[in-house]
Amino acid sequence: MEKEKTNKGMVTFALFIATFLSAIEGTIVSTAMPTIVGDLHGISIMNWVFSIFLMTSTLTTPIYGKLADNIGRKPVFISGLIIFLAGSMLSGLSASMPQLIFWRAIQGIGAGAVLPISNTIIADIYPPEKRAQIMGINNSAWGIASVAAPLLGGLIVDNFSWRWVFFINVPFGLLSMGLIIAFLKENARVGHSRLDVWGVVWLSVAISGLLYGVELINKTTINVFAVVIVFAMAIIGLLLFIRQEKRAADPIILLDLFKNPTFAIQNFAVGMMSVFLIAFDVYIPSWTQGILGLPATLAGFATTPSSIFWIVGSFFAGKMLSKLKPQKILMISMGLLVVGGTVIALLPANVSFYVFLFIGIFLGMGFGITVTGSTIISQSVVAPQHIGMATSFNTLIRSLSQSIFISIFGIVMNQSLLHGISQHPEAHLNVDMFNKMINPHTVNELPNKLVPVMHNIYHSGLKNIFIIAVVCMALAFIYNLKHQDQDVVQ
Repeated sequence: MEKEKTNKGMVTFALFIATFLSAIEGTIVSTAMPTIVGDLHGISIMNWVFSIFLMTSTLTTPIYGKLADNIGRKPVFISGLIIFLAGSMLSGLSASMPQLIFWRAIQGIGAGAVLPISNTIIADIYPPEKRAQIMGINNSAWGIASVAAPLLGGLIVDNFSWRWVFFINVPFGLLSMGLIIAFLKENARVGHSRLDVWGVVWLSVAISGLLYGVELINKTTINVFAVVIVFAMAIIGLLLFIRQEKRAADPIILLDLFKNPTFAIQNFAVGMMSVFLIAFDVYIPSWTQGILGLPATLAGFATTPSSIFWIVGSFFAGKMLSKLKPQKILMISMGLLVVGGTVIALLPANVSFYVFLFIGIFLGMGFGITVTGSTIISQSVVAPQHIGMATSFNTLIRSLSQSIFISIFGIVMNQSLLHGISQHPEAHLNVDMFNKMINPHTVNELPNKLVPVMHNIYHSGLKNIFIIAVVCMALAFIYNLKHQDQDVVQ
């Protein structure tokens, strides 16, 4: 990189715009989905509007990481943005639900480039001590998006057309692209080997099989035969991928990276942290809205302190990286998260809303230190030519963990509700009644005497979810304790 010629401020601003667009896609589309279904119909397949975006973006992440190492960050990032914007425009022009699903797949393919290449570019243009702060600011786009998306989505749907949920990406994406083209200066890369095509094929089979298998398990009626076939396909794909990577001249994921205990521990920890993060982001607003009865706009702010203090945690991560071993940094961050998660799992159903705000301060610190620290440490323990690969794998493990466990948490919640219903036969409850309970606008349609009972049942499901999330983080904490890292990150 020709750092002296790169305008770091403008490039960082461009990366933030692109990251925000990618982050906001899931939530803003879910806000508009009732209107989309009313226009395009196809309610039976509407979940694929979300699933296909998640699947293709997750699948392409390691591919972009390898391409960024081979041909450069700038062309790969711009190519990803072009695909993302084309998918956005065509999604907005869709005339049917199958069309929308197809173009969302294209949109996801482009989105897979944004986060890993953004963090790789940041690694190129900033030193480690400054890199943590910039990554924290850039990654805060996800927290801001979680708060802004419902408001922005509602504003667009109420005043314009649902199609503008997709069209709005285009001008901002073009701005980001223009800034990158103008202000990011990068030396051309030459003499690299061809892309490991068979590695891409078998990795695609493994990841798509895993994600689709989890999707099948989360259905109301489970086709056991289909689940077994899909997971078998995923396992075979994984085994063939490992075999291919061992003999590939230039593998898409270098398996030798996992021989480095620091790299393995950091990525396992951030994966387990991501399990807790998705539980926190999805179920705390559900708790505050469904049990505490707060309006959706206020309920969404329950996670805002964690987003703000994520940036603070990233700042502290930068200070820690020059003074502490990676193991010590992870002990601090995961310790904060394990304690905070345990407190949430032990909270009573009708806890004060302000308790979540207070806990969010400590969780945000833990999130910021863990994500930023793990990304920079993963980049620091690999050779410079593998930074893109290491960064993309860090992003991949986070996406996979969240994708798998959001479905698992759905199963846990459904089973908890069914168990609770069976414990109160006299109430004549059913699962559909809980859909009304968690919506403050429809809870009044339920008999008053049933609502406290339903609150307790739902709270039991929430508790089970957070117990699982805390156990996952505790496993990472213990794994970290058992392995000593050698050096301070330079």
